[in-house]
Amino acid sequence: MSFADQLDFTFKLPERRTWVVRDLVAAVRTHVEREYADIWVEGEISNFRAQAASGHLYFTLKDEDCQIKAVMFRSQARLLRFRPENGMQLVLRGRVTVYEKAGDLQLLAEYLEPKGAGALQIAFEQLKAKLQAEGLFEPSRKKTIPALPGRIGVVTSPQAAALRDILNILHRRHHSANVLIFPAQVQGEAAAKEIITGVKFFNRARSVDVIIVARGGGSAEDLAAFNDEALARAVAASEIPVISAIGHETDFTIIDFVADLRAPTPSAAAELVIRSRQDLEEQTIALHERLARAMRYRLLMARQVLTEATQHGAFARMMDGINQRQQRLDDLTFRLEKSERRLIEQHRRRWERASAAVRHYDARRVLSGIKRDLTSHTATLGAAMKTALLRNRSRLEQMEHQLKALSPVAILERGYALVFDSSGKLVKDSGQVSTGDEIFAKLAKGQIVARVERKE
Repeated sequence: MSFADQLDFTFKLPERRTWVVRDLVAAVRTHVEREYADIWVEGEISNFRAQAASGHLYFTLKDEDCQIKAVMFRSQARLLRFRPENGMQLVLRGRVTVYEKAGDLQLLAEYLEPKGAGALQIAFEQLKAKLQAEGLFEPSRKKTIPALPGRIGVVTSPQAAALRDILNILHRRHHSANVLIFPAQVQGEAAAKEIITGVKFFNRARSVDVIIVARGGGSAEDLAAFNDEALARAVAASEIPVISAIGHETDFTIIDFVADLRAPTPSAAAELVIRSRQDLEEQTIALHERLARAMRYRLLMARQVLTEATQHGAFARMMDGINQRQQRLDDLTFRLEKSERRLIEQHRRRWERASAAVRHYDARRVLSGIKRDLTSHTATLGAAMKTALLRNRSRLEQMEHQLKALSPVAILERGYALVFDSSGKLVKDSGQVSTGDEIFAKLAKGQIVARVERKE
């Protein structure tokens, strides 16, 4: 190999590759998601925005020097026990991804945890302040507990010790009281929904005079189901009086504040609900425990099947595409709202300028000038119309004289006559008639009927 060939080989430039923007962003996203698939990030929330229609949460996570956008989709956001707020310091678990439409690097959050105070306590305080501001804690809206209820509805777990305490007290004090039990979980994710179903069932069936929602003591996590906003609103909306009997005397939950009466313990609730009865008659309600266990087992199995289906890769890719499009929709919605606000502000400023101009506008002076112009124009128009009428009248008279001069009737006035044959045609030549034909002569006044004797 010659020196020139070696030199050409040494300085040969690498082959250039030109990327399409979409392919480049997709490649970066794939690389980033592979490298940072499960990370924990600590920072302060800012620019928090929640889209009510989609249920997604958008915010910025920042520290003293840097910031990064973050999004939490509805499927994870609905599991939060607290509402994120601007200025809140928290720890985020999720993955790094790229929002392809804008080319932005962002965090896809799967779990949020406040730093400092626990999530349960923050959620409790936030919901308590919200419902109190709406007036759901006001004593004026609470219903009176009936002194002698004929039927008592209890929403609790059939295996709970709280139920046994309530039944024992009711049996000892008034064994003829009818007790209807709606079995519901009192701990876990499904507990709040099952208790809501129980409260709504009694309201719909109108089968009881008072409802007791009961559970024994436990930790803050055990009682978390009774701090659910939907459950609090269902209790507040109940047309049947509700007694809250949750935990021990020192335990407080959200439904304790919205219920019509709070009992320190489940046993105290039983004593309060029939406090005016001294003798109790034995009354027990058979519980269909086997059916309840079978239903719970079927629900658990169905939930397991659903969980396995949601973990399938195709489903995850489909949900990722849906989430990307939903994020795009939220972004367009936000920009549309911003544009509408800008247009409204422009119209408001234009209206203010028009109002200011109108305030300095003297209508009487303008109308006076218009009246003068109108009077002047009216006089000018009247004179012009009079002149035109006189000119047209003179022309009409002239044309009338000309018409009379050319009229055959005027000729008749000078002694001439118009002759017509029997068919009404004007006779201009003697050849048009024959001897003996009847003719008509039109004179200036009247006409003459004659017969042709001879022609020349």
